[in-house]
Amino acid sequence: MPADLAVIGLGPYGLPLAQAAVAAGIPTIGYATGPEAGSLSPAELRRMRSTGFLPGTDPAQLGRVRTAVICAPTPRGADGGIDLGQVEAAARTLAERLRPHTTVILESPVLPGTTDGFLRPLLEEGSGLRAGRDFHLAYSPCRVDPGSRDRTPASTPKVIGGLTPACTESAAAFYGRLTDKVVRARGLREAETVQLLETNYRHVNIALVNEMAVLCHELGVDLWDVVRCAETKPFGFQAFRPGPGVGGHGMPQDLTGHATRTLRMVELAQQVNDRMPEYVVRRAATLLNEHGKSARGARVLLLGVTYKPDVADLQGTPAREIAVRLTELGASVSFHDPCVPAWSVLDRPVPRADALYEAVADADLTILLQHHRTYDLQGLSVKAQLLLDTRGATPTGAAHRL
Repeated sequence: MPADLAVIGLGPYGLPLAQAAVAAGIPTIGYATGPEAGSLSPAELRRMRSTGFLPGTDPAQLGRVRTAVICAPTPRGADGGIDLGQVEAAARTLAERLRPHTTVILESPVLPGTTDGFLRPLLEEGSGLRAGRDFHLAYSPCRVDPGSRDRTPASTPKVIGGLTPACTESAAAFYGRLTDKVVRARGLREAETVQLLETNYRHVNIALVNEMAVLCHELGVDLWDVVRCAETKPFGFQAFRPGPGVGGHGMPQDLTGHATRTLRMVELAQQVNDRMPEYVVRRAATLLNEHGKSARGARVLLLGVTYKPDVADLQGTPAREIAVRLTELGASVSFHDPCVPAWSVLDRPVPRADALYEAVADADLTILLQHHRTYDLQGLSVKAQLLLDTRGATPTGAAHRL
């Protein structure tokens, strides 16, 4: 069966799209741009193959689809700006096979102006076709919530912005097969800026509540109770909760290196969030000292080292820096995570606790970094000598909270 869709990039953005597409009955080629192709387990690959998924190995396959979506990752570059290297590689590969009337959509997180100013020339030069005349070009912010059981692609509205109105409608027709609601932006830059706003909104609000956590600890105020009460306000407030740092693939974007100005609020938010691992370690050392123990030689167990609960993704996890800082203080660090069978920090394996309750009882300090569903926090808090809860997930009074 010929494929209708090519998803280029099978990492955190492309893989969920490919899965949603085959679930909707759309024959799909998945073309990897890097090592992220290994994120598919053999069982997942078999299930997807049975419903119309074809892992792409031959670039010629990209010339046989009606829609191509570029989902290549855009990590931080050496200058702090976005590295578009994988987007460029994907565009060049696609351009050589691009046929007239194809719809090309970019979903990778980029700054406003990238689709028109960066992607479009690559596609036009490599194909000899003109965007808006010979093929459709659009941008759609990726809205993936890894691990969520409530937010499916079908129930998540998709924002579309095209180079021309016809480009917008072509992209909207495609996404209309995947979701119940398509929202049309005025154009490419508006759609790109939606992604910018949504990503920065998360980081700025997490930074605010992280600062509140530090303040409330100094004042002797229960921040978690403050948030619980505040979120009852039916307007003008959305609850965010503090944590040991912010991980994930959606990095804050302050326009560094790409514009004549930066977003000062985002820059400050990033500074606040980047300080949280250090603050967690400082709190841990203080707790140990208050109970007659030194951080040097202390046995510290980290519970949950992924960046998000119930997701086996370590991208940007604050657990890494926390482990490094604890080790530098002389602590003996181990970890437990139901989603992570093995974990290394600075190219050194961190010992994994297989017998959870025994490890918690043996540790001088246990730090809850991620609240996975499988953790019985009431039972763990009873076993622990000292428990620092950075997620506010333990029963009141059962642990020291961030």
